[in-house]
Amino acid sequence: MKTNTKTSPWNWIPTLYFAQGIPFIFINMVTMVLFTQLGMSETDAALYTGWLYLPWVIKPFWGPIVDIIRTKRWWTVMMQICVAIGLAAIAFTLPLPNKEEIAAGVPVSSFSICLFFYFITAFCSATHDIASDGFYMLALDTREQSMFVGIRSTFYRCANVFGQGGLVIIAGYLTEKTGNVAYAWKFTVAGCAAFFGLVSLWHAFILPVPASDKAVGGNAEKKTVGDILKEFSGSFVTFFQKKHVILAILFMLLYRLPEAQVVKLCQPFLLASRESGGLGMTQTEVGLAYGTFAIIGLTLGGIIGGICASNGGLRKWIWPMALATSLNCVAYIILSQVQPDYTTVAGKAITFSAIILEQFAYGFGFTAFMLFMMYFADGPYKTSHYAICTAFMALGMMLPGMAAGFIKEQILGNSYQMFFIWVLGCNLATWLVTFLVRPHIDPEYGSK
Repeated sequence: MKTNTKTSPWNWIPTLYFAQGIPFIFINMVTMVLFTQLGMSETDAALYTGWLYLPWVIKPFWGPIVDIIRTKRWWTVMMQICVAIGLAAIAFTLPLPNKEEIAAGVPVSSFSICLFFYFITAFCSATHDIASDGFYMLALDTREQSMFVGIRSTFYRCANVFGQGGLVIIAGYLTEKTGNVAYAWKFTVAGCAAFFGLVSLWHAFILPVPASDKAVGGNAEKKTVGDILKEFSGSFVTFFQKKHVILAILFMLLYRLPEAQVVKLCQPFLLASRESGGLGMTQTEVGLAYGTFAIIGLTLGGIIGGICASNGGLRKWIWPMALATSLNCVAYIILSQVQPDYTTVAGKAITFSAIILEQFAYGFGFTAFMLFMMYFADGPYKTSHYAICTAFMALGMMLPGMAAGFIKEQILGNSYQMFFIWVLGCNLATWLVTFLVRPHIDPEYGSK
């Protein structure tokens, strides 16, 4: 591989975090659309995709290996290659059951091989997250980390938008042309695999080589098994020895509680018929809305969030950012109450405005969450400690997400209106943990 000791962050941060987001969004969110389009109930689809979240929850158990063996740069490129292979395997093995077979319970058996590759790809993607996040913290100083955190989150969210927008548009278009949903998704996922092959080649040449990007404890090739095990256990022990670790864990678990539920049902809501409380949009229309107008709100929120954080620090901006996260719930409450007619100009305006608001809230509010995890993970084991932080974040997304369909269908009378109101109330948990952790944040962290 060709290596660069110097390169502008603009050359690799956008592509690195766009690439980090694609498999995560596809596996945990877009697959929800894929399964429901094949005929699964929202409850079953949420449960399946919820279990696929597991590698992001348990990644701390192998995260220290990324710190101990080889460089974060090496792990980043290798995992991108593995994700490309995994996505290709999903595309190749995606079965073609009809809705009758799915309704009869066949998915458990006919999807078994494909779900295996889903899990392997999720494992590789979670490992890539560990490596790329660690690389980000090593390649940039604290001020640069704060400045680029908005760009980082913007392009990660752009991957979200592309997944929920672009991939859905492509699959919808191919479905219209072929008349076969499963074939359409096969070709769509194959395109993602090709993209990852190209992006791994780009990063093999363009990523810088920070002097600090070394295996913890020295040359991994000279380490004994005992050395590796000692450092492996040390990464866990030192994390739970940090000051205010219980408060930090609660923050990571609960800050995104509302979003964890919204992301599971926002697109099914847009696609659901008006009679069932949805907006009755087509798959292509949903993809278009997320692939265009959502980017406006996301980009503004992420960039403004990064600028604000670098001009005042995390402690100053954590409250405004935490309060902003409630706007995504407000946006969907408006849509579920008004049910705008998307076929009219006024209906499109209301829908687009709500989606822009929701994406802006995410881009701005998520900045505080990312900075807090970097702040808490700082230290000799920052890569594995950050992986532990993101695992708690993933657990906080996984469990509420798995329950979202059940809450909406079984507890709230299958009402989208009541579901989004319920989620708005969950912001109380977000505000509570923000109140608890703010006094313990260094006032200077993240500022110029």
